[in-house]
Amino acid sequence: MQQSFVANRRFFDDQNFPKGFTRSGRFTLAEGNLLEKHGNAMQELEAGSRQPVNEEEQRFIAVCKGEQEATSQYEKVWLKYKQRLQEKRKFHTVFGKKRIADGGEDFSFVDNDAD
Repeated sequence: MQQSFVANRRFFDDQNFPKGFTRSGRFTLAEGNLLEKHGNAMQELEAGSRQPVNEEEQRFIAVCKGEQEATSQYEKVWLKYKQRLQEKRKFHTVFGKKRIADGGEDFSFVDNDAD
């Protein structure tokens, strides 16, 4: 039996995850490593540019098409990756609105006590 999800190169999505999967905070360390190591194979299987070599990869294709539920770690992490691509990333800040001077305050005078 051949090994599943063998890829020749590592998988990176610099457009959506410029700092990497694990540093994005959206994947665990194990999930990020799994995506980097096997993501190209999973992407090729989903796109149809690669033929499945065993039952596990055949099932992965069925899960991607929505015909079956995800059970393996490969299926779950790929669906999580696809879901994260669809989500809008919220940006939170600790700063409030910038106060706008109304013109009534004079900031030109600075008092320097040189005692």
